[in-house]
Amino acid sequence: MAIMIRLRKHGVITLPAKLRQRYKLEAGDTLMLIELHGGLFLAPKVSVIPKLAEEIERLRKEQGIEVEDLLKGLDEERQKYYQEKYDC
Repeated sequence: MAIMIRLRKHGVITLPAKLRQRYKLEAGDTLMLIELHGGLFLAPKVSVIPKLAEEIERLRKEQGIEVEDLLKGLDEERQKYYQEKYDC
């Protein structure tokens, strides 16, 4: 898909509403502009953290692991790390 857009004063461009909706872009979102072989490529800069959180949650539910069990395991791992690091 190719869409014509116009460069306005001070370098401002407007993305068509259909594209903003499709890619769930909102005012203030960061986009990445890449210069590639004499052309420009504009892409949403997507944070991977929400996707990672969703995947972890999916796997946790799939395995039947409770959040409390994860937190207990986290505390145990912190204690082991502290003992190893500080030789206690």
